[in-house]
Amino acid sequence: MESLQQRITRRLQLLYGEQRGEQTAARLMRRLTRVPRQDPPLSDPMKRRLPFDERDVVLITYGDSLRDDSEPPLSVLHAFACSRLRGLISTIHILPFFPYSSDDGFSVIDFHAVDPQLGSWADVEALSRDFRLAFDFVLNHISSKSAWFQGYLAGDGPLRELAIAVDPDSDLSSVVRPRSLPLLTEYRRADGSTLQLWTTFSADQIDLNYGDPDVLLAMVDVLLCYVEHGASMLRLDAIGFLYKEIGTSCMHLPRTHEVVRLLRDLLDMVAPQVALLTETNVPHAENISYFGDGHDEAQLVYNFSLPPLVLHALSSGSATDLARWAGTLASPSDATTFFNFTASHDGIGVRPLEGLLPAEAIESLAELARRRGGRVSCRTGPDGAQTPYELNVTYLDALRGEGQGGDAHVERFLASQAIALCLPGVPAIYVGSLLGSSNWQEGVRRSGAPRAINRQKLALEQVEAELADPGSLRARIFDGLCRLIRARISQPAFHPGAALELLELHPRCLSVMRRTQGQSLLALTSVADRPLDLMLPGEMAGCSDLLGAASPRGGRFSLAPYQVAWLTR
Repeated sequence: MESLQQRITRRLQLLYGEQRGEQTAARLMRRLTRVPRQDPPLSDPMKRRLPFDERDVVLITYGDSLRDDSEPPLSVLHAFACSRLRGLISTIHILPFFPYSSDDGFSVIDFHAVDPQLGSWADVEALSRDFRLAFDFVLNHISSKSAWFQGYLAGDGPLRELAIAVDPDSDLSSVVRPRSLPLLTEYRRADGSTLQLWTTFSADQIDLNYGDPDVLLAMVDVLLCYVEHGASMLRLDAIGFLYKEIGTSCMHLPRTHEVVRLLRDLLDMVAPQVALLTETNVPHAENISYFGDGHDEAQLVYNFSLPPLVLHALSSGSATDLARWAGTLASPSDATTFFNFTASHDGIGVRPLEGLLPAEAIESLAELARRRGGRVSCRTGPDGAQTPYELNVTYLDALRGEGQGGDAHVERFLASQAIALCLPGVPAIYVGSLLGSSNWQEGVRRSGAPRAINRQKLALEQVEAELADPGSLRARIFDGLCRLIRARISQPAFHPGAALELLELHPRCLSVMRRTQGQSLLALTSVADRPLDLMLPGEMAGCSDLLGAASPRGGRFSLAPYQVAWLTR
């Protein structure tokens, strides 16, 4: 059987040619010897199993989403998580906590440092002793203010081929664009010459040149740094854009997948307990390609079609499209699963709806976001046309029904979260959703960035005061979500690998049967604004609702508007 070292060498030869690849492999192996093994190397990746179960729930948060002037933000987050979330949340995904120049952390100045305004590596490591941690591994680009890039412009830096210089007359019409911004940005070198550099996301975010082995090795050093500082999961940000070949879409290219396989091999060698999570806001079939064969790429992929499909179901009052798609969910092995979420620091991506909903349904969601005080971000297609790419609105406000408020709004929102909790995968909850945050219009006005609407920083004292008031919106959302999580993490049928069956009990109800050895659990979520009467399968006779509803009578069960019921014996 091919050893991990042999496989790593082969991958580098595919990337850089036989001789250069072998030389790069030798340099890489010398780096690995400096890293203390966190677990025995995984000699056979086919024997690997998913390191997650039904007890795993992820919190997505910025390092300073909660603030208290008396403590560094990372310490504030740690104290809040220990006080409020211990035993409910297993993993905390801290969005980029490195020094940065723009994009709320995703234009990284120094990959190896913690932003001093947030805290220190000691604060990160202290948090890792109480919770698993997910770090952002921002592979695609680096800040124009970074020492790496400034050295590149000066011509005396360690990475002489750091960036991707392009002839401005090149035909780039096939390149997939995530935003309606110029693809190339002009920069001047120290010798006075100018370059047109590839900048996929903004002029401040310089795409890295993985055609140069030195760049790849520098980023391997970053990966090893994160492992040493306690990462249990690495989120591969914008991974689909990694490799560029003019004349192609520059999305999901074979060499991009080869880099993901290489990173998986490296972790299997030095830290097999660390999982890879890919972030690719694209149609479903493209998204799940990053599972690879189930053993050679990412263990988790963001389930990007889930957020807009749940929003569509609850806004239309029909679960049909959501159920049809959910019935197709399958990961290729017991070492892979989905990362289920409804909200994140970004908006609600609608490109993942391509092929799942008609264009008019997508436009209806865009109009809904506008009516709820949100924005709609567009991208430029190959023909120059502008199409919706992302809805910038909090998930809570997106689900504020016409003429609905109070109890109906809360129940509707909790129903959306229950769907993410009951489907196969590891559920992730954004801090804004957990704390019931509404659109932050002031943030958009101050920054000019539509995504700021969902990135408000909150004073800990105010949050604690509102959570102490059981009648406040924050408390009702927070307490309701904690109740759902508490019920979920005690049920083996919610294991990520437990079998899934979609039942057709009512078109306005998502009816999900989860099965594992010894337990069957029927998760019912009404997406209707009126009561529903259901006839349950015979095997559910004598079952009870984990969430406290009355037991079914004679096989019949009634759901109130937006009610969630988890039925099991």
